[in-house]
Amino acid sequence: MQVLSKRQSGITVVLENVFDPHNISAVMRTCDSVGIQEIYVLSTKLPPHKKWGAKSSSSAAKWLTVLQFTDVKECFIALRKKYSTILTTHLSSSAVPLYEIDFTKPVALVFGNEHDGVSEEIRRLADGNFIIPQVGIIKSLNISVACAVSVYEAFRQKKNAGHYETCSLPGEQFNALLNKWGFEENEI
Repeated sequence: MQVLSKRQSGITVVLENVFDPHNISAVMRTCDSVGIQEIYVLSTKLPPHKKWGAKSSSSAAKWLTVLQFTDVKECFIALRKKYSTILTTHLSSSAVPLYEIDFTKPVALVFGNEHDGVSEEIRRLADGNFIIPQVGIIKSLNISVACAVSVYEAFRQKKNAGHYETCSLPGEQFNALLNKWGFEENEI
């Protein structure tokens, strides 16, 4: 119950058309490590994933709620119900640095695919863009690394704000996960 009580309902990751299941699995592992319960996988250019890279996820998929979408509008309707801000990783003149995002409020972070990044359609629907400050020549990171850097900043802010001291999952979701995971309340 201790692990489940630290799950965070106010932060999620959205993966748009990420091709490599190992990248998705690495993101899942990172999300689990900081208490993100739900991740969104949007696949408009490829069939929905059936398997994740087991070696890179360390079985994280079985502990997360993975919501798969093939329609952008349906995905955004679902996101807007829970997250007041949706930001994409995109290098633009209006992008805010990662460290200026207020992660104490409900935020969805969108990461694009390995080749093209976040699509223009998604950028138009989002509330803005963010960047991870860098000083090297190459101004991008592998998607799983970019996600890890970003969600650990969210973790830092949420921890400092006391978000991990109380359970943020709604009671129904908490109980459903407790049953799904197959644990008694005093076991996790």
